[in-house]
Amino acid sequence: MPPESPASRIVGPNPRGAIGRVSLAVRRALKGCAAGGSAVVALSGGADSLALALAVIDAGTRAGLRVVTVTVDHALRPDSAREAARAAEIAERLGARARVVRVEVGDEGGPEGAARSARLAALSQCARDEGAPVLLGHTMDDQAETVLLRLARGSGASSLRAMSADTTDEDGVRWIRPLLGVRRADTRGACAQAGLTWIEDPSNEPEGPWRAEDGSPLRRAAVRARAIPMLAEALRIDPIPALARSAELASRDDEALELWASREWERARRVLRAVDAKAPALSLHALEGLPRAVRTRIERRFALEAGARPSALSSIHIDALDALVTDWHGQGPLDLPGVMVKRTRDPRGLPVLVAVRT
Repeated sequence: MPPESPASRIVGPNPRGAIGRVSLAVRRALKGCAAGGSAVVALSGGADSLALALAVIDAGTRAGLRVVTVTVDHALRPDSAREAARAAEIAERLGARARVVRVEVGDEGGPEGAARSARLAALSQCARDEGAPVLLGHTMDDQAETVLLRLARGSGASSLRAMSADTTDEDGVRWIRPLLGVRRADTRGACAQAGLTWIEDPSNEPEGPWRAEDGSPLRRAAVRARAIPMLAEALRIDPIPALARSAELASRDDEALELWASREWERARRVLRAVDAKAPALSLHALEGLPRAVRTRIERRFALEAGARPSALSSIHIDALDALVTDWHGQGPLDLPGVMVKRTRDPRGLPVLVAVRT
């Protein structure tokens, strides 16, 4: 018989109802994880992450994985330390090894963005410490909210794909979101079914203690409490599955365009000798005839590899960069965040873009 944890006794071998739906999603996500390894679960104590932890501890124990929960204490509310300790205690009762990490939240990106950056940095460090992937409790509802938020910013396919179910970042940390096909109602239902009491975070409420920089409600909280219900009322349908489906379709399109752009990238990239130094250069001849969606991906990659700051590089910058390629009428060097790009010619007289760090 497979090893059993307290979580396994709650879930059972053939779980039904909400626990069954959460458990099935997690078991599928963990199939590629080798026995003897570890899994890190981001546990806030809310219903989504608590249901995730329950299912991962159950499935991980059965699969021979060591499960570690990590609760990040942002220290932004008087009760945060107590709540973090409570979440860790529940995880230990279920059979996991629990860690609590206290972080310092900065100011950059507003309260939501700063807290998220601090949280992800802490989780990333724990993942490297444990040599394990991180499992996050984002649900289909979270995915739909992300799509709406990015639509409001005028995002393209790369952003509208929203959150990926399984991705590895530049630091080699793998992030898994098993519950993107599961509704928030099911995570709450799973906790209730298991007799687990979750923590309600007041920052998830529009009138909660955190506010945007202009004093208005946090954007995601407002979308969750107001925009989604109003959209449902206006359309007379539940918009969550359709929005999540849009993210999936955008993801497929974006993957195809990225593959195409990557193939063209090597052909378009060059290195020119500028006196005794080397300057990154992009062949404009190689970009001829490419669709704009492919061309601008190459241009963005060129700017980033030349030294542009990712967080500051916007669609306005990429439009101006593309104009150097497709609408050339003698404009001077283009200042991008961290790099200057100009149009010139290579030793053979062919047009190129050359980038210089600023």
